[in-house]
Amino acid sequence: MDLRDFEPARTDRRLSGETAQPPALWHRVFFACVIVQLGVMSLAWNLVAPLLSLLLPRATAARLGRSGVSFIYRCCWASAERLGLMQVDSSALDVLRDEPGGLIVAANHPTMLDALVVVARLPRGVCVMKAELMRNVFLGGGARLARYIRNDVGRGMVRDAVQTLSEGNQLVLFPEGTRTVVAPVNAFKPGITLIAHLAQVPIQTVIVESFSPYLTKGWPLLKAPPVPVRIRLRLGRRFAADADHRAQLRRLEVYFAEELQP
Repeated sequence: MDLRDFEPARTDRRLSGETAQPPALWHRVFFACVIVQLGVMSLAWNLVAPLLSLLLPRATAARLGRSGVSFIYRCCWASAERLGLMQVDSSALDVLRDEPGGLIVAANHPTMLDALVVVARLPRGVCVMKAELMRNVFLGGGARLARYIRNDVGRGMVRDAVQTLSEGNQLVLFPEGTRTVVAPVNAFKPGITLIAHLAQVPIQTVIVESFSPYLTKGWPLLKAPPVPVRIRLRLGRRFAADADHRAQLRRLEVYFAEELQP
């Protein structure tokens, strides 16, 4: 399938199933279990990751690191779905998994779950992370093993992003820079279209449709949400690299805003 001109038609924005309900006692217990599962798996992986980084060749360690992070999140979402806490439809991303060559995967950012859902489906995905998260006991070791990129080094971040794309990886970026606070999308931060131009790779847009307030801006991690939490990801238009990256950034922002209009 040639995805370079792929631009699917808009779809019904509602997920099938019951309307989300306030969490009952057993849902709160299940929610706590999934949070514990995520914490234990993440902590264990992040304790092992530094040792793997020392023992394995750099490229092998990075591939294993990304696959390990992807596996952890897939397991947690599967548990949440089996317990009736979540409905995650991210199968549209499967067509990207084995696509050769570097690719920027650009998504809107309604909740803190977005990156975890995308990475769960794309084991070659490389994330750009806040610098303080690289020191987090639950995330740092695995992120360093996976060669995720810090977002606090300016030109160094752009350089590292171009390098990982030249190695054939998939760079996961959220052009809003933070979770959406001004619907339909925040103003886009510069960088994504410059990286695409320098690396000469396309930008594949991903539309994240969240039907839950969970982990939107201001929602605490440990506060149980109405259930089920519904999230759907769909592929949007693919943008070719453009030397006029500033104009390209404006076009990208307009495209997301139009796609996310109710």
